[in-house]
Amino acid sequence: MSDKRNATCGALTFFPPEPALYKFQRVDKNGNELPDEDDENNHDEDPELNNVNDDDDSELGTFEIDTSSSRNNAQSTQRQRQKQQQPTTQQRQQSQDPIAAMTERSTRLRARAKHRAVMDASDATNGITYNFIPNTEILGPLPSFHGSVTAVKIGPQKKTGSYIAALLYKLPQGEISSSTKTILYSHGNATDVGAMSGLQAIIAKHVKCNVLVYDYSGYGESGGVPMEKNTYRDIKLVYEWVVENVTQHESKIILYGQSVGSGPSCYLASRRENVGGLILHSPFTSGMRVLTPSRALACLDIFPNIDRIKNVSCPVFIIHGKKDVEVPIEHGMALQSNVPEDCKRDPWWVENKGHNDICDGSEMIKEYVRRLEVFVCSLD
Repeated sequence: MSDKRNATCGALTFFPPEPALYKFQRVDKNGNELPDEDDENNHDEDPELNNVNDDDDSELGTFEIDTSSSRNNAQSTQRQRQKQQQPTTQQRQQSQDPIAAMTERSTRLRARAKHRAVMDASDATNGITYNFIPNTEILGPLPSFHGSVTAVKIGPQKKTGSYIAALLYKLPQGEISSSTKTILYSHGNATDVGAMSGLQAIIAKHVKCNVLVYDYSGYGESGGVPMEKNTYRDIKLVYEWVVENVTQHESKIILYGQSVGSGPSCYLASRRENVGGLILHSPFTSGMRVLTPSRALACLDIFPNIDRIKNVSCPVFIIHGKKDVEVPIEHGMALQSNVPEDCKRDPWWVENKGHNDICDGSEMIKEYVRRLEVFVCSLD
């Protein structure tokens, strides 16, 4: 399959890593580690969850900050993924036609979502906390970070009852000031917070900001089902939690969307006039436009970033590789052209880099950090 075909699938279909590249070790109130729950074999159902309709998007038209669910939970407080895919899943999918495979996958994910909702709600009630354990056999050693790294599950979502897994990288108290920003990071498609943990540590440490990275519904330790509408619910829920528990004000939050993450980030930025800033990393104009500029299939499109970017009211910084063959740089340039004039910041069109390799290499990391620092400092 070509790079562009892969990108199209990535823009229109969600691919949670299987298995995840991390886990949240459950810990009880006495500090005892609890056994892992098996999503595949435990699907106890809550009668109320049978009535959940995550296709209902009636609550997504408007966006008012609601911190009540976040407050309750606070009190209770890409490549390697393919090699780790479970053989049983591969064998099932290879033996089925595409429609049957998609149906089987959908059924499995919804059963998992119901089980996760019950388990996470029980954990919240019982004061269960979590320790972040990355899969270092795959990821290798992670960069050091001198602050705290806290694993949290945020929720429940009002519509679906699910909880969202997140990692908060927080600077030491002595380095936090009234101007300290928090980056809310929405990652790309076939990855998770485990795979992204090294980059988040680098950003927090060297850009001198807090970072919260989260997994979309159906990814990693998050509950729910992966779908476009749920990514909007996810980022709304996490944003509310950050305002309530970290920043106390929206202006201190910088939304960061990488690839697919540009979708929920643009959605939120277009609805929150007080958000501090928006960073788009290898973004697309919309999901369908990755495949074709024709609008004949506009009714099937997802993540219409090109329309939403016109409605943002915060500074916008766009990063895009000039050799990106999966989502060509024309997408980033089109978005830059449609950013309101008073919100535009100089973009970074990265020489000799593609879709996923902008941060590869020590020199590129240094330049990446420098560019982020310039943008963050410009917000003060």
